[in-house]
Amino acid sequence: MEAADGYSGSGSVWRQIQARLSPKLSHRDPADRKERSLRVFRRGARKAEAAAAALARVTDRSQEQARPGSGPSLLLPPSHRKSSSEADPAGSRGGGGGAAAVAPPETQDAREGISSPGSSVAADRALSSSGMFKVEVELKRGHNLAIRDRGGSSDPYVKIKLGGKEVYRSRTIHRNLNPVWDEKTTILVECLSEPLLVKVFDYDFALHDDFMGAAPLQLDSLELHRMVPVTLLLKDPQCPDEDLGTLELSVTLRPKDSPVEERRDAAAPTTYRLKPYVNKQQAQRLAELHRKSQLWRGIANIALIEGRNLIPMDSNGLSDPYVKFRLGHQKYRSKTVSKTLCPQWREQFDLHLYEETGGVLEITVWDRDTGRRDDFIGRCQLDLSSLAKEHTHHLELPLQECQGSVVLLVTLTASAHVSIADLSVTPLDDPQERRDIQKRYSLTKSFSNVKDVGVVQVKVTRAEGLMAADVTGKSDPFCVLELNNDRLQTHTVYKNLNPEWNKAFTFNVKDVHSVLEVSVFDEDRDRSADFLGRVVIPLLSVRNGEIKGYVLKNKELTGPTKGTIYLEIDVIYNTVKAALRSLVPAEKKYIEEEPKVSKNLLQQNFLRVKRCIMVLFSYGSYINSCFEWESVQRSLLSFMVFVLVVWNFQLFMLPLSLLLLLVWNYFFSSSWDAADASMDAVFQSVDEEEDKEVRRPPVAAAASDGCASAQDSEHRSFMDKLHAIQDVFISVQSALDQVASHGERIKNTFNWTVPFLSLLAIATFSVATLLLYFVPLRYLVLAWGVNKFTKKLRNPYRIDNNELLDFLSRVPSDVQVMQYRPLKMDPGQSPCKRRRPHPS
Repeated sequence: MEAADGYSGSGSVWRQIQARLSPKLSHRDPADRKERSLRVFRRGARKAEAAAAALARVTDRSQEQARPGSGPSLLLPPSHRKSSSEADPAGSRGGGGGAAAVAPPETQDAREGISSPGSSVAADRALSSSGMFKVEVELKRGHNLAIRDRGGSSDPYVKIKLGGKEVYRSRTIHRNLNPVWDEKTTILVECLSEPLLVKVFDYDFALHDDFMGAAPLQLDSLELHRMVPVTLLLKDPQCPDEDLGTLELSVTLRPKDSPVEERRDAAAPTTYRLKPYVNKQQAQRLAELHRKSQLWRGIANIALIEGRNLIPMDSNGLSDPYVKFRLGHQKYRSKTVSKTLCPQWREQFDLHLYEETGGVLEITVWDRDTGRRDDFIGRCQLDLSSLAKEHTHHLELPLQECQGSVVLLVTLTASAHVSIADLSVTPLDDPQERRDIQKRYSLTKSFSNVKDVGVVQVKVTRAEGLMAADVTGKSDPFCVLELNNDRLQTHTVYKNLNPEWNKAFTFNVKDVHSVLEVSVFDEDRDRSADFLGRVVIPLLSVRNGEIKGYVLKNKELTGPTKGTIYLEIDVIYNTVKAALRSLVPAEKKYIEEEPKVSKNLLQQNFLRVKRCIMVLFSYGSYINSCFEWESVQRSLLSFMVFVLVVWNFQLFMLPLSLLLLLVWNYFFSSSWDAADASMDAVFQSVDEEEDKEVRRPPVAAAASDGCASAQDSEHRSFMDKLHAIQDVFISVQSALDQVASHGERIKNTFNWTVPFLSLLAIATFSVATLLLYFVPLRYLVLAWGVNKFTKKLRNPYRIDNNELLDFLSRVPSDVQVMQYRPLKMDPGQSPCKRRRPHPS
C-alpha cells in the first residue's frame, strides 16, 4: 500500500510536471524559436531547467521506493532521462534524498522562473537600459566665451554631435561673448554610455569658422523624467589650460516608445538587435535647412554717401573716419577718408537678405590710427523691415553715442535665379524654362533692369584623386562656390578621395567679367577646414554645356595641387547690359585679405614695373633710331608718314589710329604667347623659396617677443616706427602693383586677351571717330562741360566714377591671366589611367 501510495503520489506529480513541461518542450521548431523574444526565451529556459531538476529528484525517489517492493518502475522519455542523469548529481548534492522532492512555494517559483513584482520592476529597468531614449536639451546661454575676432568679440554658435555626426546646430549670435540662445532640441539616442559632444565655433563669413571650445555631455548619470541643469566647462585639447568660458544647459532624459518595444511583449521569442541610430529624416531635414540657410531672399543695395559733423579723435582736431556695416554674418568696410569731419565716401555695395523681415543693419564709425587700435566714434542701427521694397530710401541716421550722422541710400529688391538643386531638376535643363530665361535676357530687353545682366548655372559633379588630409589616408571633402560676394557650398562626402556631389548651383550675374572661384576643403571636427585645392574660371571663358575637368591649384593659384574637379557651366547674359556694366565701378568683395609685407611680392611688382618701363624704352629707342638714320629705308619711310599725317591731321585720327592698332593685332599679332612667356620669366626670376609672409616685419616680432616690459615708452615708440615703416612698405608695394597692373591691362586690351573687352574698345573707338568726324569739336567740349557742371545738381548723391579706369579694371593683368589660365591634365596622373589594367 505504501508503495502503491508512493507510486500514485509520484504519478500525480509526474502528470503535473508533464502537463507543465509538454507545451514548453514539445515546440522545438527553429522557425517558432526565431519568432520569440529574448525575455520569454530565457524565462522558458529557466522553467525547463528547474522542472528537469525536480523531475530527476522525483524519479530517484520513486526508484528508491520501488526497489524493495514489486511496484512498476517509472519510465522516462529519452530526453527526460538525459536531463535527469545530468541533474542527478546536483540533486543528490543539494538535498540528500527524498526530502527535497517537494520544494517550498517560494523556492519552487524561483526555480521555475516565475518572477515576483520586485523582480519584474528590475527586469523592466534592465530592458529600458537597452532601448531608445529622447534627450531634451535646452541651450540657454554662454558665459565669458573666447575672443576670436579682431574687434575683441566673437560670433558664437553651438554644434552637438553624436557618434561623430552633427545632430543639432544653433543659430549664430553676433558680436557677443555672453550669448543667450534659449533654444530647445530633442535628440534620439540608443546607448547612454556614449556622451554628446558639445562644440562652440565662431562664425566667419567667407572664411573658416574658428574653434572656441568643446565639452562632453554625459548621459549615463541622468535620471528619467527629471530636468537637470548642466554647466559645461569648455576646453581646447590643444590648449587644455586656457579658459574658454562655460555653457548653461538643461537636460531631460525620457524613454522613447518605439515599435521595437511593443513587439517585445509578443509571444514569439525574437532577439532584436538595434543598429546604431541614424535618423534619415533628421539628416534630410538638416540638409534641407543647410541648403535653405545659404539662399538669400532679397538684396539690400546700400550707397554710403557721406558723414556729417563727426567728432574729432586726433590731436589735430580732425579724424580719419571709415564705416563698418554688419547684417547677420555679412560685413563690409568702407574706405578711409583722411583728415576730415565731413567725409565723402560715395561707395555702393550689396548685402544679402536671408530673413524675410530684412534684419537689422548695424553701422559703426571708426577713426583710423596707424600703429595702434582704431578709435570708436559712434554707432547706429537700421531696421530694414520698416523699409518698403523696390524703392530707394534717402536716410540720415544720427549716431547714438555722440554727435554726427551718416547719410545712406538704401534700396531693397527681391532676388531671383539663386538655387541649389540636384542634377535631375536643374533649371536650365528644362526646355521651357531655358527659353524663358533666354527671352528675359534677349536684346529686346536690354534697357530693363540694367543691373540684372544674366544667370549662370554650375553643375558640380565629382572630383578625382584629391589630397588625403586625414591620418586615415582619406578626406571629408566639400566644395565652395563663390561669385563675387555670392557664396554657396555643397554637402560633405565623408572618407572619400573621389567624391560625387551631383549638385547644380544657380547665381545671378551682375557683372559678366566676374570670375567663379571653386574651392575644395576637407571638413574637420575640431578645427577649421583644410584647403585641398582651388580653380578660378572667368565667366567669359566658359563654353556652355561642356563637362570639363579642371586641375586644382594651390592657394596662390601659381601651381598645381593634387586632384581634378569636373564642372559643367552654362552662362546666359545680355550683351548690351554687360557692355554698360563694364563702364561702372566693379563690385568689391566684403572681406578682402589685408596687404602683407612680402619680399617676394615686392620683388615681383618691381620686376613688372620694370618690364613696362623697358617696353616704353624700347619704343622710344625705335623712334630715336629713325631720327638717327640707322636704317635709311626705315627712316625715309617714317619721314614720309610723319609729313603726310601732320599735313592732313584731324582729331578723329587719334581714335582711328587706336582702332587700326586693335584690328592689326587681331590679325597679325602673336604677342599672346610672348606675354605669357614673359610673365613666366617674371615669376621664375623671383626666389622659389617659401614666402614667409607676416603682418609685421621680423624685427618687430623679435623686438616684441624679446622685450619683457611692454609698458616701456621707448619700446612703444620703437614699435610705432616699425609700424610706420611697415605701412610705407605696403604703400610702395601697392603702388607698384597698381602701376604695373594698369600698364599690363592696356597691353592686354590691345592684345585681345579678353575678346569681349577688345570688341567693346573697337565699338567705342568707332563711335568716337564718327563723332569727331561729323560733329565740331567745340560742340563736344560744350556738351562735356555742361554734363560735368550739372551732374551734382541733377543728382546730388551720385557716386562719381571714371569710365576709363572702370573699363580697365575689368581687363585682367598678367598676374591674373596666369591665375585664370587652366592647367593641362596629366594623363599619367588620371585615376582612370591608373585603374586601366596592364596589357601583360
